[in-house]
Amino acid sequence: MTDDQLNITPRVARVLMTEEAIYGLILVSGMIVVSAGGSSWSAFVTVLITVLVFFAAHVYAGTLGRLAATDGHSGLRASLASAVRQSRGMVLAAIAPLIVLLLGTTRVIEDDTALWLALIVNTLILGALGWVAVARWSTHWWPRLLSALLTAAFGGVLILLKAVIHH
Repeated sequence: MTDDQLNITPRVARVLMTEEAIYGLILVSGMIVVSAGGSSWSAFVTVLITVLVFFAAHVYAGTLGRLAATDGHSGLRASLASAVRQSRGMVLAAIAPLIVLLLGTTRVIEDDTALWLALIVNTLILGALGWVAVARWSTHWWPRLLSALLTAAFGGVLILLKAVIHH
């Protein structure tokens, strides 16, 4: 399945098909699992702050790394811009679960439902990213399925962890 068939713009697909986006989804799931209070509000705040801090740290480290690798010849502005471009998948990936958590904080859906739904949404997105990543280089369904299952398994492990910790 192509990006056009999935109605994914090439720009969004490029941002989501990064290690930062996948890492961001796993980070968000982990923060939902361990968020204090067990409410969608506490999870929303915890996830939002954590993602922003990790994004900033990733941009900072990326900027320093680019400057060091080029002995400063790349320039601060270019290094910073490149690091932001590389890291933005982490923030973009957090939008869907944050929206779900926000629905819980505004009582559109129940608190507990929002927490579980955010974890499920993350796991489904992880699976979709695994599928699409392999679909770009293989026309066979089984490597796509294997990749989707393996990528989604990261979210699945965190769902199991939440079930064990909170029930």
